[in-house]
Amino acid sequence: MFAVIKAQGKQYKVAQGDQLVIDRLAGEKGAKVALGEVLMLVDGGNTTVGKPVLSGAKVEAEIVDHSRGDKIKVFKKRRRKNYHRTRGHRQDLTTVKITAITG
Repeated sequence: MFAVIKAQGKQYKVAQGDQLVIDRLAGEKGAKVALGEVLMLVDGGNTTVGKPVLSGAKVEAEIVDHSRGDKIKVFKKRRRKNYHRTRGHRQDLTTVKITAITG
């Protein structure tokens, strides 16, 4: 059984027991959370597709860890204008473990 969910504006294919790295969620380590909206649910040969979401279906997860992603550099330059700017960014991330898929 697996589901396609939408969380923080992105879509993920998840199954029970999977670990997933997504954008930062509020909550402490070990907290239970319900993830996003369920867009599709596949149970064996039975596929259910939402229009756009499935009512009554939900995916439950447990927060495993909070971390930060790799640093990226943003460099802007205007040639021949003596203009250049360098900025850095690290995205806040949360690792979650899928505990249950109900539909």
